[in-house]
Amino acid sequence: MNKELFKRILSALFLIPVSFFFIIKGSHYLLFFLSIIFLIISYEWYNLSKNNNLLKVLGILFLILSFFSAYYLRINFGLSIFMIVITICIFTDVGGYMFGKIFKGPKLIKISPNKTYAGMIGSFVLSTLSILIFIKYLKFFSLNDTFLELNKSNLYYIFIILLISAISQIGDLIISYFKRLAKVKNTGKLLPGHGGLLDRFDGIIFAIPTSYVLIKYLI
Repeated sequence: MNKELFKRILSALFLIPVSFFFIIKGSHYLLFFLSIIFLIISYEWYNLSKNNNLLKVLGILFLILSFFSAYYLRINFGLSIFMIVITICIFTDVGGYMFGKIFKGPKLIKISPNKTYAGMIGSFVLSTLSILIFIKYLKFFSLNDTFLELNKSNLYYIFIILLISAISQIGDLIISYFKRLAKVKNTGKLLPGHGGLLDRFDGIIFAIPTSYVLIKYLI
């Protein structure tokens, strides 16, 4: 195991349980957690876009929208729905990293030279499999299973999963583009092996508002 991967695993072992604690607790615990994450990511975005005032303001406004969407998604639609969305984003990232490292192959896009077609496929495959497993064991985790009672076909839900995964990947590429413009590798140094919180949450901050709209109006 190389040193970079080891750091990523250690950071994930800290960040994921802490995040899930506040997500599961909900209410003011979640609001406190989201506020801290928002302030850190906003600071990282401020540094990343400090040479462009318009971009700086638009980015902060989008982050406000994203974090309010996260709060209301958890409060209005319940824990299981929120966990499904977050799980999609996590395994989109994991699938992209693992498949990209294992299979390598043609590069996906110039703005993010580490991204490959194999990684993109891995993101879709792993995120879909993770949700199929997650939904199967919702009752085991004692979570609300309203999602399972909705009258839609399995293909419909797979389409929603793939769409959220795609938005998460696009969000990752968008932040990679701005990092390239700023000529930096990472948005910060808070998380060893990952960089800043914006590096870790880049896909999530785009997937959350999209998921809120999808769940509210299409599911």
